[in-house]
Amino acid sequence: MRVVLADLEGAEGFVHKDTVVGGYGARLRPISGVTTVASVLRRRLNDVPSITMGYLAAILAQSGHEVAFTRGAVLDGDVALVLSSLVDHRRETAWADSVRRRGMRVGFVGLAATKLPDLFLDHADFLVSGEPEEAVQRLAGGEEMRGIVHSGEIADLDTLPRPRWDLLGALRPRSAWGAWTRPLGGLPVLASRSCPEFCTYCPHRILSTYRARSVGSILEELEMLCRLRPEPFVIFRDPLFSHDRERCLELAQAIAARGLGLRFECETRLDRLDDGVLEALRRAGCVNITFGVESLSPEALRRVGRRPIPEDHQGHVIETCDRLGIRSVAFYVLGLPTDTWESVAATIDFSIRLGSTLAQYKLLTVYPGTPLWKQLRASVHERDWERFDGFTPTFTHPNLSAQELQFLLAAAWSRFYLRPSFFAKMWRLDSRWAHRLARRLDGAVSGLHARQEEALMSRAVTC
Repeated sequence: MRVVLADLEGAEGFVHKDTVVGGYGARLRPISGVTTVASVLRRRLNDVPSITMGYLAAILAQSGHEVAFTRGAVLDGDVALVLSSLVDHRRETAWADSVRRRGMRVGFVGLAATKLPDLFLDHADFLVSGEPEEAVQRLAGGEEMRGIVHSGEIADLDTLPRPRWDLLGALRPRSAWGAWTRPLGGLPVLASRSCPEFCTYCPHRILSTYRARSVGSILEELEMLCRLRPEPFVIFRDPLFSHDRERCLELAQAIAARGLGLRFECETRLDRLDDGVLEALRRAGCVNITFGVESLSPEALRRVGRRPIPEDHQGHVIETCDRLGIRSVAFYVLGLPTDTWESVAATIDFSIRLGSTLAQYKLLTVYPGTPLWKQLRASVHERDWERFDGFTPTFTHPNLSAQELQFLLAAAWSRFYLRPSFFAKMWRLDSRWAHRLARRLDGAVSGLHARQEEALMSRAVTC
């Protein structure tokens, strides 16, 4: 059997699916000059291959099937498996229609197909509901699938074959450093699945339960990547990489002891990091850490089920990252239900003072299947699922208009990135006089931002 795996490339802005937003995907829409530049850079530098497709390719090849992969071209085969998303579902279903007209059977996989099957059912012969590996194992074994096919969790993740990056064309020589934080050609690894936290707005935990792979299994995969590509750059896609401190230390120490020579990035919570963990991660090759800060307001965070982290600990972790040479990327969510203009402005100001290398800002999006969806569904006014992208207001906010929310979002990106201190830190200028000069110029740039904001909205983004 010839199986076509389709992870279709988005056409507008920068679309990233797979494990992003739990699998619903995200689209960086150019809503300002800064986000336009960010969108172009991410399309060129951050288009990471799909870990889901890598696993499915391995399962199918292990059973002796021929595997083809496409980002958009229509290929011939017996069955096509399409990675679904919310943010690009029309492109995905149009592609499915075109290959079905050629006589190919089509199935959709992923969180979007699982939680919103009606978007895809008319364009497919079957949908895989749940994590797809168990169902695809059955497909590889000869089962003919129709309608909604339920796929059980793989209880022991160590039993899955290693992703076949060669079958996805992901091993082309691309190793030069990019303009942001990661080199081209990074390869994703999942050391665990789902998330043990209880944030009501996050889709990461609504597809399956939290499970972690053994350290030995992860090391075997890392050694495989080192054989496939010298000194690979590894992107751990776990939402909470250092959840288990001792397991994280064991993995980091083993990577260093084996001298694998890789570099990597990971995502976690700041309260799951301390000096000992950071030092061990750096020795193992960690160069980037991403984490959610979300909001300055502890009360706003508690209202959406997120445990606040003391400001002094957040600052200390970033200072430690700076000392060790680890770049930090902080995520922020603007427009939480209790937010006001002043509280969003305070979060933006805090994001600059906190001093991470990079920052990413999105609007609160009410995603189907999350606890927040049940709470706020009546206030959701957006009917186009492709606009559930993190850059479009999707519900009627009690304190802020849609225009104000998008203005604050654009202002956050501009205030963080259009300041001399950002470039001084990004380019790692070590001299004290350069940092003093940059901070002095920041004040003048902040005043310019304020005047532009007042001209557009009659008020500045200040708390």
